Amino acid sequence: MAYLIDLQTKSDDRGSLTVIEKVLPFDIKRVYYIYNNADNLPRAKHRHKKTIQATICLKGSVEVYNNNGSTKESFLLNDPSKCLILEPQDWHIMRNFSEDAILLVLASSNYDTEDYIHEEYK
Repeated sequence: MAYLIDLQTKSDDRGSLTVIEKVLPFDIKRVYYIYNNADNLPRAKHRHKKTIQATICLKGSVEVYNNNGSTKESFLLNDPSKCLILEPQDWHIMRNFSEDAILLVLASSNYDTEDYIHEEYK
């Protein structure tokens, strides 16, 4: 089931520094980010067989709708110190991107088309 974690953040007059260290439930194998979604089109619409993902909205905001087969829930990502963990069984849609949104995704495995399941749970 998807869940939020707080990332260690230190703030002072110079700004904020957020660290991702020893908090993810996996080793990072792939990093990508989504931005310039000018038409605000939804992304993802899938779940995985094995990949775990950590999503962080670095700028702006993004809604992540999640359905794990028993619970449907939406998460608003609008704080770069919050990280949404998506388990393999979490069918998800990333939507309602703000114009300035930058969504960072850290994944537990390399890209593999065979790892994707596109059909949402009924």
